[in-house]
Amino acid sequence: MIEGKAAKLLWDAEAAAERITRFTVGRRFADYEADDLLRSAVERQFEIIGEALATLRRIDLETASRIPDLPRVVAFRNLLIHGYAEIDSRIVWEVVERDLPALRIVLAELLAQARPA
Repeated sequence: MIEGKAAKLLWDAEAAAERITRFTVGRRFADYEADDLLRSAVERQFEIIGEALATLRRIDLETASRIPDLPRVVAFRNLLIHGYAEIDSRIVWEVVERDLPALRIVLAELLAQARPA
């Protein structure tokens, strides 16, 4: 059973992932690239996901180890925050399309084992 702060961090990551999905549904890369507000919103939610999962790794390594590619998720967050001047919109969009759906599945599976705080 996943409890307490670990469950809250998983919920935060899942909520941010859901927002990205909602923000981008029906959109194409050209829409994303042309819309500063959309890009900012998506990048912010990825930052939340990365921060929540980095914290999860510090407080509950066992649960965090069940998230495939966790180091890449955290590294992506670091790139968005510290390498903001070099962000490639195409890479962010590829993560939205290719990687986010799988992450949402894992987060949902973990949250199914979580006890509310």
